[in-house]
Amino acid sequence: MTLDAFFNPQSVAVIGASRDPKKVGHVIFRNFVESGFRGHVYPINPNAEEVFQKRAYASVRDVPHHVDLAVVCVPQPLVAHVLEECGMKGVRAVIVISAGFKETGNETAEKELAKIAKRHNIRLIGPNCLGVYDPYTGVDTFFLPRHRLGRPKPGNMAFISQSGAVASVVLDWMESKGYRASKFVSYGNAVDINENELIEYLAKDRQTEIICVYLEGAHDGRRLMEVAKKCKKPIVALKGGVTSDGTRAVASHTGSLAGAAEVYAAAFKQSGIVQAHDMVQIFDYARVLSSCPKPKGKRVQVITNGGGFGILTVDEIVANELEMAQPSKDTVKAIRKAAPPHVIVKNPIDLAGDATVETYRAALDAAIKDKNNDMLVVIALMQVPNLTDDIVDVLEEAYQTSKKPMVIVSAGGNYTELMKKTLDENGIPTFSYPDRAVTALRALWDYSKK
Repeated sequence: MTLDAFFNPQSVAVIGASRDPKKVGHVIFRNFVESGFRGHVYPINPNAEEVFQKRAYASVRDVPHHVDLAVVCVPQPLVAHVLEECGMKGVRAVIVISAGFKETGNETAEKELAKIAKRHNIRLIGPNCLGVYDPYTGVDTFFLPRHRLGRPKPGNMAFISQSGAVASVVLDWMESKGYRASKFVSYGNAVDINENELIEYLAKDRQTEIICVYLEGAHDGRRLMEVAKKCKKPIVALKGGVTSDGTRAVASHTGSLAGAAEVYAAAFKQSGIVQAHDMVQIFDYARVLSSCPKPKGKRVQVITNGGGFGILTVDEIVANELEMAQPSKDTVKAIRKAAPPHVIVKNPIDLAGDATVETYRAALDAAIKDKNNDMLVVIALMQVPNLTDDIVDVLEEAYQTSKKPMVIVSAGGNYTELMKKTLDENGIPTFSYPDRAVTALRALWDYSKK
């Protein structure tokens, strides 16, 4: 079977659904009720007549209709029995949220789950996971309440993670930044479905344009490389457990073997996976790779209204082994015509502290048309008085017009952050610091040569 039932089921049974707001089963069932999920959802609880005014059933076998997906959140000793009942009911997709398996040294219990799943042809995500969040269908098995953990709006960025903690923090962070998601999967111990099959599925998913992966230890490294090479979408990976102490911590987290960091780095490079080195960077890369066209070369043009930020950006361009573009005569002429005499038309193009929306418009138009550059870094310091809110519209228009990669750098406080969030929500990669922006462009340049 395909993995569609995990993301777009018509019916879901929450086994362990509870009336107690403090219980995991309560939060998960509430998610389905409040998330806009359009299918049928059945609470399974032998000690309750109803949950959220929906009739409860003592067993999944008692549900009078077919169940596409079962979400299991009962104590570990009960999981094997519940999984058997799912098999007897004909449920073919199961997410086991429950912990207490291989990650605690209980390999026997985990092997038992694998046997039961295989015997009944069940596909299983977990155990020891948060499961699935799909903003398009309303599937949400993350047991963290919505008032504490934000959920991003529908978008094109998928994220899969062995770690539930990483997945939950990333989900919350993405929502706060205005980033958008296609699918989220926390797959835990991966007794059945692992990162390889998830990547294969997402590679064909129409809503996903980029795949982000937090990986502690590959379940089949050779298979991962094969899957990544075939994937026509960018894959950005963050490897956990790159130090000796981190490797030991991985074993006690999801029961995985982390492996040498150098081996993973080489494997990622050979298979076209873009490796990030921290949580912020994985989304720096993802936003640029998912929204910008591939550059034809590595010549970068900088436009700024702050000389110091322009200089810092030049340093980063050189450090990342990209090249400084040289503005053409037509570019110089067009900007000279539209801007005051004190504007510097080189690289960086320094529009100075009295820059207006119109001087930015002229500089952007000229740079976009200039065949002497391949990528643009546009610095817009929002604090200056002549730069009105309309700068956001001008930047968005330029971004949509440009057939070259273009990133925005804008640093500051509350007002700047508000402007940046507007740009991010419109899919325009925006950064606070030049180093982040340029490093992301370098990742795009490297990926373009895949």
